[in-house]
Amino acid sequence: MTIYSGGSPGVSQKLEISSAAVLDRGFSGPSVPVVSERLDTVRDGIFWKRLLDVVASIIALALLWPVLIAASLAVKLSSRGSVLFRQERIGVNRRLDNRRRSNLYRGQERRGKDRRVMVNYGKTFTMYKFRTMVADAEKGRPVWAQKNDARITRVGAILRRTRIDELPQFVNVLRGDMSIVGPRPERAFFIAKIDKDLPEFKSRLRTKPGITGLAQVELGYTNTVDGMNKKLGFDLEYIRNLTPVEDLRILYRTVSVVITGKGAY
Repeated sequence: MTIYSGGSPGVSQKLEISSAAVLDRGFSGPSVPVVSERLDTVRDGIFWKRLLDVVASIIALALLWPVLIAASLAVKLSSRGSVLFRQERIGVNRRLDNRRRSNLYRGQERRGKDRRVMVNYGKTFTMYKFRTMVADAEKGRPVWAQKNDARITRVGAILRRTRIDELPQFVNVLRGDMSIVGPRPERAFFIAKIDKDLPEFKSRLRTKPGITGLAQVELGYTNTVDGMNKKLGFDLEYIRNLTPVEDLRILYRTVSVVITGKGAY
């Protein structure tokens, strides 16, 4: 079944519902329709969203510089390793706009980054965070964070619970890699892993990834296939209803998440 839903002025979306395919695999998700890859509009380059990102990021960095300095000192003095953690993530995929898809893989390792990237996943970029784990936490193998993860330092646990570790990503927003609000950016390794059970997961790459988002405020951190299915539903719900009011509503709810530490690992 195909439906049309609105978004920002002048942009319409053609959505092909495929929730039955997800239910057949035994997953459970939120009470929103799950859509296939065939979202006909990449929700990127919207003027109001970029304007909000730039203005809000400049204000945030100007107001929060004492927190950034304090966090930097705490990380540096509390454990061995760099202050900032850099990792390659997958951003918006503009090729999804009715272009030919490729199933080719790159398997080489380059500078320790995830290079097992499916060509059509999206634009890669380096994401910044304050380091919250011990140095060399993954030891060459990508591993999701777990609840009560022994690799997380004492200072790192505080930074993760308060989301202060995410503040350097305002630089990613100013560079145009991310938006303040959007689906959480994932690593290519995990997208490939999720794609085997949930091919629709790539549909969330229709817009820039965000520091916060609807899935983050609703679910918090998740590292299971069932959780990723629910996250997909919320992310696609956000993409369908992409408006300034929705972004402001999510930012308002993010304040509560920061205060309560909801969903943090």
